[in-house]
Amino acid sequence: MNQAVHGQPPSARGASRWPLLLLFLGLCFAVAAIGGAAAADAGSTYTALERPGWAPPSWLFGPVWTVLYAMIAVSAWLAVRARSTTSAKPAMIAWGAQLALNLAWTPLFFAADQYGLAFLDILLLLAALAVTMLLFHRRSPAAALLLVPYAVWVAYATALNLAIWQLNT
Repeated sequence: MNQAVHGQPPSARGASRWPLLLLFLGLCFAVAAIGGAAAADAGSTYTALERPGWAPPSWLFGPVWTVLYAMIAVSAWLAVRARSTTSAKPAMIAWGAQLALNLAWTPLFFAADQYGLAFLDILLLLAALAVTMLLFHRRSPAAALLLVPYAVWVAYATALNLAIWQLNT
């Protein structure tokens, strides 16, 4: 019965999901790699900036973003996999938009020293992330919940971006 309903045995359906997860992980870590290449000297740039007392140490960003990118990928995977009556297309467009805005922030802030444009970008990122979370929640509440730490970190980074912009202009 199960095979007749879905057209393939359960083991084949489960196996076909893993390449999609690997694709999402690859996309997220490609964004991380491109951002890292665009700001190869981000650590020294960050250290040289006037920062508020509540700014994190530069060594913290790598581990935090590694975990967040993995969570961003898994959330997309869960949203796409969800059996929902709504189409995944709007949710994945929003997910792609927030990922593109995420990618744009690092070169704006570190490579171009455009703190104001980076601030605008991160505000747009927050908005796109909120839309993504709303659309993901309709498909999979777990997918939306996986984005909560990312949203908290981006909100914190937004405040930090604003403070650095104000202190360095």
